[in-house]
Amino acid sequence: MSIDIANESGWEADEEAILDVARYALDKMRIHPLSELSVILVDSDAMEQLHIQWMDLPGPTDVMSFPMDELRPGKEGEDLPQGLLGDIVLCPEVAKAQGLAAPSAHSMDEELQLLTVHGVLHVLGYDHEEPEEEQVMFGLQKRILDDWRAGRGLSGISPAPTTH
Repeated sequence: MSIDIANESGWEADEEAILDVARYALDKMRIHPLSELSVILVDSDAMEQLHIQWMDLPGPTDVMSFPMDELRPGKEGEDLPQGLLGDIVLCPEVAKAQGLAAPSAHSMDEELQLLTVHGVLHVLGYDHEEPEEEQVMFGLQKRILDDWRAGRGLSGISPAPTTH
């Protein structure tokens, strides 16, 4: 799995954990190992501009996803297509505020890990506009994140809904 990360935010973030959780999520979703993903961390001004440009909504958000080749999760025994997954854009400043405000307050890095999984699911076609979609996506997001954390001996967090 080729995952590029660029931190243009000016914030210190655990980039290795972001890469690791993204790779783990893509493996769990059975995405071809030669597929490519880009993760970019930006400041709140840059995120606000993207949020306005693409969603026509004011203010910065936590995560935005830009799918490319519309790859979907693989199924057992099928040949997996490879391609460009797209871009995930994260905002550490918003992640820090969300982590602190969550019912079980947690760090910015923990929130960025959650948002990375959320972004991966979005580039794979998952959404949470409808209640049924939200239940499926957030359940999958929680399982992936909990399994990843357990495999690394990390404690879990109760993921709060994202703001986007």
